[in-house]
Amino acid sequence: MKLKHLILWTVFVFILTACGGKTEDEKILDSNEAIAVDNVEISEKEKEIEVESVSEKQTIAEDIEPAPLPQTLAELAALPPGYTGPQLFGIHEDDHPKLDELTAHLPDISGEPTEAQLNHYYNEILAVFQHDFNGPEELLAKMRFQAIGNPDIEDPRMQFKENLNVLVLLDASGSMRKDLGGETQMAAAKKAITNFVEGLPAEANVGLRIYGHEGTGSDSDKARSCSSSDLIYPIGKYDKAGFQTSLEKAQPAGWTPIQLAINEAQKDLEDFKGDQNTNIIYLVSDGVSTCDDDPIAAAKQLYESDITPIVNVIGFNVDNEGQKQLKEVAKATEGTYEDVQNAESLQNELEHMKEIAKNWEKWKTQRETSLEHDKLKNSLDIFGYGVDEYRKRLDEGSQIGTALQYLYQQRKLMSRESHDYLRKRNGEYHNWIEEEYNKLKKELKELNEKKIGEALQLLEEKFNQNVPGDS
Repeated sequence: MKLKHLILWTVFVFILTACGGKTEDEKILDSNEAIAVDNVEISEKEKEIEVESVSEKQTIAEDIEPAPLPQTLAELAALPPGYTGPQLFGIHEDDHPKLDELTAHLPDISGEPTEAQLNHYYNEILAVFQHDFNGPEELLAKMRFQAIGNPDIEDPRMQFKENLNVLVLLDASGSMRKDLGGETQMAAAKKAITNFVEGLPAEANVGLRIYGHEGTGSDSDKARSCSSSDLIYPIGKYDKAGFQTSLEKAQPAGWTPIQLAINEAQKDLEDFKGDQNTNIIYLVSDGVSTCDDDPIAAAKQLYESDITPIVNVIGFNVDNEGQKQLKEVAKATEGTYEDVQNAESLQNELEHMKEIAKNWEKWKTQRETSLEHDKLKNSLDIFGYGVDEYRKRLDEGSQIGTALQYLYQQRKLMSRESHDYLRKRNGEYHNWIEEEYNKLKKELKELNEKKIGEALQLLEEKFNQNVPGDS
């Protein structure tokens, strides 16, 4: 920089000494030329910096063999989710920092990449914006849960028993203070749970256990918080005043001991053996277990116990890491997992249980279940399943398209030919997703005309043929 200033000063002195006989216009012209020299030097420096930043980006080997895109819905559902936050737009400058952050690691394709290199690049950008699609396995779990009490189901666990017990495990860790726009996650959860238990049959039993409600989120309080879980409403008939008094004890505080909550839930239900009781557990958490424990092993132990519980897991505004663990907990118990964002969506998820409870109440009085009701319920869920996955397909494809356009037009990191190829691949891939879900919906509608047990068996056989890693 000092050398540049010295050069400029020399040029300036030269202009002064050489301008004695020049007009004012000629003097201005000479000065502008000197400034232009300075700007050229700065521009060249910027180019050097830009070249350096590009050279630091990862390159793609010329002989790269890109991984194939998913071939089945099961493979699609197995992909780990990426960014699924608010839609980002290249035309909005406020979104540029986030787009830059998400795509900074993408390899360099500024030259003339081969088709294989472009396919690898597409895999990389797809991973960035991958949505959390549900495959046949998740659908099977939901259909099994909704089929509880159907006489066509042979599994004793899924048959109605003399008693119905519903136990809610509620996360009371510090992160439940998160604001949802007017109320905290804890307040939203309390509201939804209250509405839920008030709608259960009078003969049903309900219990409420909280965990992570002691101490703080500091390291010094970790041991105390990770050992905190209390049954604040013992399993029994619902009493509005008593339940509300108990619910007030749930205040966001510390860490998240999910394994402890599951282990204690097994003790809570040890007097309610599965041969005489339909035991249903709802685990509500807003994230991964933070207590260096193993909730998946605990869930498996609970599932294999003589309580024979049906376990459903609800993730409340959970990040990708938390979703992965909570899904594994649900899978270990052959239960369902659902991600919810607010009190309304949590309430909607709990409504499924209220429907089952009503069927149990009817079974108690009539000892029969309406198969026509089951057919209608399955049809509605098939429709909802298709709508959810279609929305994910649109969101994911649109976000990738936006990112590609931004990288091409704003950042100049790819040629027009590369951009067009990648956009075409993006469109073809997401059209394939739509076609696969349409095929599945058609098959489900056909299965819906069969008895629920036969339908589940056929769907499970089809799913097992397409599980990733199976031969």
